[in-house]
Amino acid sequence: MHEFFHAVSVFFSELTSVAWGALALGLGLHLARILLRTLAYRNIVRAAYPKEDVRWAPVAGAYVVGVGVNSIVPGRAGDLVKLYLLKHRIPHAAYSTLASTLVAETVLDFVIATAFFLWALAIGVLPSIHAPAFDWGWVFSHSKATATIVALLTVLVIWLVWRIQHDEGLRKRFGRGLAILRDPRRYAREVVSWQFASWVCRIASLYWFLRAFHVNATIHNALLAQVVDSLSTLLPISPGGAGTKQGFLVVILHGQAPSSRLLAFSVGTYVVVTLFNVVVGAIALFAMLRTLRLREVLSRAKAAESKGS
Repeated sequence: MHEFFHAVSVFFSELTSVAWGALALGLGLHLARILLRTLAYRNIVRAAYPKEDVRWAPVAGAYVVGVGVNSIVPGRAGDLVKLYLLKHRIPHAAYSTLASTLVAETVLDFVIATAFFLWALAIGVLPSIHAPAFDWGWVFSHSKATATIVALLTVLVIWLVWRIQHDEGLRKRFGRGLAILRDPRRYAREVVSWQFASWVCRIASLYWFLRAFHVNATIHNALLAQVVDSLSTLLPISPGGAGTKQGFLVVILHGQAPSSRLLAFSVGTYVVVTLFNVVVGAIALFAMLRTLRLREVLSRAKAAESKGS
C-alpha cells in the first residue's frame, strides 16, 4: 500500500491544479451510469417476479446503497446489502432468486470487459502481474493463503451446483433470477440497451476525469483506464481496488503525463468517486428507511382505525 499512500500525498499537492468543471462533468456522467444500470437491474428483477409490483425507486435505492458499500468495504459486501434491502421490499422474494439476478446483470459486463482486456492485450499495453498492485501483490506473496481460498471457493461452487441439481425448489428459484436471459429480445431491449448506455457514460466519465487532472484525455486513454478499473476489481480484496488501480494506472498510462499527474489522477479519481458513492448511497439508504417508517406508521394507523370502527 506504500504506492497508494504516496499517491494520496501527490494528489493533495496537485489539488490546486484540478479542473473542477471537468471533474463535475465526470461525476455527473458517473451518476448517470449508475442510474442507467438501476433501470436494467429493475427489469431483470421484474422478469424474475412478473406477478409482483417491482417499482424502480426501491430497486434503484437498494442498488445505489450497494454501490456505496462496495466502495468502502471489500469482498463485494455491497451486493449482500443490496439483496437484503430488496428482499424486504419485494413480497415473497427469495435470496436464491435475487442472487441469481446478479449473475444475469453481469453477463454483458463480462463480454464487454473481456473484449477490452483482449484489445489491451493485443496492443501490448497491459502491465505485468508483478507490477505494483496491492491485491495482486498479496496473492503472489501469500501463496498458501491464496491456494486455501481458491480451494474453498472451488468446494463452495461444487456444493452449490450439487445443491441446485438435487433440490428442485432451489433450482426453480435460482432459475427465476435468470428468466430474462431466456427471452433474448426482451433481454436486448430491457437490459442490454440500458447497460450499453451505462458503459458509454462510464467511458465518458473517465475521459472527463482525465481532463480534470490534466492527463492526455483521449478515448484511447479512457478505454485503457477502464481496463485498469476492471483488472483492479477482479480480486475484491481491497475496497474499490485501492492500491491495485493506482499501481496499474501509472504503468499503463506511462508517457501520457508526468508521474505526479498520473498519481494525482489515479488516487484523485478513486477518492472523489468513493466519497460520491458513499454520500449518494447514504442518501438513498436514508430515503428508503424513511419510506419504510412512513409505511409502518400508515399501516398502524389503518389498523387502529379498523379496530375503532
